Amino acid sequence: MISWLAFGVVALCLPATGSVLAQPVATAVPDAPGQGGLAESVYRKNAATVPAADQADQAERIVAAALTALGRAESISARVRQRVRVDDRVLVGAGRYVQSGLGEDQRYRYESSMKSDTETFDLLEVCDGLFAWSYRRIGPQPPQLERLDVRRIRERLLQLTPGNDAPVSPYLGGVQRTLSLLRDWFRFVSVESTAIDDLPVWRIEGRWNPEMLASLLPAQKEAALREGGITAAALPDGMPWNVRLSIGKRDLFPFRIEWLAIPGRRPVANREPEPVAVLELYEVRLGEPVDAAAFVYKPAIDGLVDLTDTRVKFLTPLRP
Repeated sequence: MISWLAFGVVALCLPATGSVLAQPVATAVPDAPGQGGLAESVYRKNAATVPAADQADQAERIVAAALTALGRAESISARVRQRVRVDDRVLVGAGRYVQSGLGEDQRYRYESSMKSDTETFDLLEVCDGLFAWSYRRIGPQPPQLERLDVRRIRERLLQLTPGNDAPVSPYLGGVQRTLSLLRDWFRFVSVESTAIDDLPVWRIEGRWNPEMLASLLPAQKEAALREGGITAAALPDGMPWNVRLSIGKRDLFPFRIEWLAIPGRRPVANREPEPVAVLELYEVRLGEPVDAAAFVYKPAIDGLVDLTDTRVKFLTPLRP
């Protein structure tokens, strides 16, 4: 049986956690060209008074702008906390994320380690400019080392979108990849003004993209494509029913990502979904110097799997 939490959290580098969040960000990301009007038009409205269709449009625009802002940040440094519930186990983890450079010079490093009572789950993703590396050790299983050729990914993107100088990181790994995958898998339907501690954020709810859900659950394809989709209780145990993002109002930084589901062996009564996995980025610093040594990675290549051909074959541009 598919482990939906591993599928949705570990495989996508989507970690998780606890309570207190972030100190204020040290330096805000400057408004990207063409984004100032978006921020103003979205922020001046009271989401509670906006019709559902308009809320969905605003939610989509904020998430898209957050991904753009990540790619245009000169540097990012953040600590990571996470908490994931898998069956009767709770995995608690910590790590860090650093990113530096723009365009072809952009590099990143994402690392985390999650622990249960008996096992440890390690994840490391590094882009050194030439290759994007992904190392995973899941409990007692043999470690997995994968690699993407950054040049070939960039060349394919230029073929698909000539003249586009957007960062390649959303197609490789790290926090940008996480956010881009969430945009592929979910459709964002509502936005609410709130705060994490004293940090003003937009809380955005996302529901499964029906076509994606139908492809993941072919036996329930008809229900997935119906209006309203599959109920939370009808999804496999651990598979998230919706996602919740907390994006900073000032800098459009994604401080928290939560996956909600109804946990427990099936069948289960329908009730309000609860968080089963949470990722928090805190002590965030934008625009400050980052040690270039963070992006140096020279692993032993025993068991290396190069995924470049597969990624190039199925690569598609980010959805608008």
